[in-house]
Amino acid sequence: MATLIPALGSCLSRMTAGEKRFAYRLEDKLEEDYLCWYDVSIGERTLHPDFVIFHPSRGLLVLEVKDWKIDTLHSMDKQHAAILTDQGIKHVLNPLEQARQYMFVVTNKLERDPQLVWPNGSLKGKPFFPYGHGVVFPNISRKHFDAANLDEILPSHLVICQDEMMESVDAEAFQKRLWDMFPIKFRMPLTLPQVDRIRWHMFPEVRIGDQQDLFSEQEQKSIEIPDVLRVMDLQQEQLARSLGEGHRVIHGVAGSGKTLILGYRAEHLAKVCQRPILVLCYNRTLATKLASIMEAKGLQDKVHAVSFHAWCVRQLDTYHAGKPPRTSDLNAYFEACVERVIRSVDQKIIPAEQYDAVLIDEGHDFRPEWFKLVVQMVHPDSNSLLVLYDDAQSIYNGPKKLRFSFSSVGIQAKGRTTILKLNYRNTAEILSVARAFADDILSSHDAEEDQAPTVQPMSTGRRGPKPLLIKLPTLKDEADFLVNRLAEANKMGMPWNEMAIVYRRYGIGQQLVDKLMHRGIPYQWQQDKKHSYSPTHNSIKLITMHSSKGLEFPLVCIPGLGAPSKEEEPLHEEARLLYVAMTRATHELIMTYGEDSFFAEKMEKAMGVLEAI
Repeated sequence: MATLIPALGSCLSRMTAGEKRFAYRLEDKLEEDYLCWYDVSIGERTLHPDFVIFHPSRGLLVLEVKDWKIDTLHSMDKQHAAILTDQGIKHVLNPLEQARQYMFVVTNKLERDPQLVWPNGSLKGKPFFPYGHGVVFPNISRKHFDAANLDEILPSHLVICQDEMMESVDAEAFQKRLWDMFPIKFRMPLTLPQVDRIRWHMFPEVRIGDQQDLFSEQEQKSIEIPDVLRVMDLQQEQLARSLGEGHRVIHGVAGSGKTLILGYRAEHLAKVCQRPILVLCYNRTLATKLASIMEAKGLQDKVHAVSFHAWCVRQLDTYHAGKPPRTSDLNAYFEACVERVIRSVDQKIIPAEQYDAVLIDEGHDFRPEWFKLVVQMVHPDSNSLLVLYDDAQSIYNGPKKLRFSFSSVGIQAKGRTTILKLNYRNTAEILSVARAFADDILSSHDAEEDQAPTVQPMSTGRRGPKPLLIKLPTLKDEADFLVNRLAEANKMGMPWNEMAIVYRRYGIGQQLVDKLMHRGIPYQWQQDKKHSYSPTHNSIKLITMHSSKGLEFPLVCIPGLGAPSKEEEPLHEEARLLYVAMTRATHELIMTYGEDSFFAEKMEKAMGVLEAI
């Protein structure tokens, strides 16, 4: 079965009857290594071929599907066609010429990439794989096509007629009709990296860059083509493009691209929605990150990215609902704000249905009553709610965490849930150690579709340096060691803002800040209100483990592993927190500790998995 993007069920409502039948034939008659895109823009928002079909051993095909009937086709030449409609004769572009123009838009993009063209010979500079174009007439039989002498304008081998796409047609015969449209045949199959390069050029929205410019958009002509490209995998792309209306939940492991999909969804909704779009998360640092992404896209006026508690305070201010007295206990103050917003919505002081869509990142940090509140903010005309969830990263509320069904809080997502298991963020080495360390919290447990499962992350196999675990006499020695490593990385060309120190306790962070300040190394510390967190500012980021959720950096240092605390947190929850911190590293992870502890011993055992890699 071919892979259709978007998923067929999500686009049936906007397909013509002929497009539906042809899509079913593609899905049924083609093998699983075929990729078929329906009505997806090819780099320019106004260009939407009906179907683009691709096979690594066949090539690329652009098809236009026309539901015309032989008696409604008034006339046609090489460039234009005249069709009879209820409003009279309508003049349109010849569908074969339309498909040909789309095809050349695609090939012109691909010809910019030296790795996708012939380096010499008569075809120098042309794509080294076949490409073609054609037309599908779901309502015109081959007999009527020939009788009307349409083959004088549309070459017969470039057309699929009604009787050639019937359900009873042999799969091999159907495929032959497609591949007869190619002017040349394939010489060698494309590799997976080459396939990804083609997708990178054709569909800019599936590109993955460094997270600080994850969704940044540049003019095509100004983009420098990197040697190594990263794109959404096919499941991510299909999911992102298939998200329709209604409530949806995505369960995804750390590094599976949940935030990437959220950004794609927010950008799409911003184009089609009239009311504002709300993006919520628990973590203030992540909220800043999400807001910077939306600002980079020029969407800040349409898409509001904010932490949940900050949003509650804004609601109370905007609708003059009155805020509770400010106290020294900020947690109690913000909880009182939440309670007042819930009560004000119930009393209709704060209106419901304010947004065309609400997107919740890191939904595992939300409490049931928060979900109940947020669901009321979605306008029923759109009814668009997206929740991203990973139970393994649920690090707030400790033993008070409740297991609840989504339907119990108003989220109606049965039949519209997706699980993402592949971890793209971490190297195989980092993920192996993190999984071995947190084996107990990552043990998969069964859950109803309407509940949140714990999903085991799977590596994509990307390799990198082995994580380091270093024991040093004192915390001062740990700070010296880590700052030296960060300085060395910067000398080797790594920007400061690609490095982070993720720590557990204030005193550990203060020790690192003192050392960075002494060395004159730029830094941003979330505890220092004078230097608020800015993802793009060229400085090392000092972030607590709680605040690191949703972020990623090529180099992450974790000092004071297993350091004792005045509080007595459950070991199970501390392990979950450390797992979150470890999985922030995309390439290199360095951990230090000074005293033997339960966690230090557990991490030493986890490091043993590296011997098998």
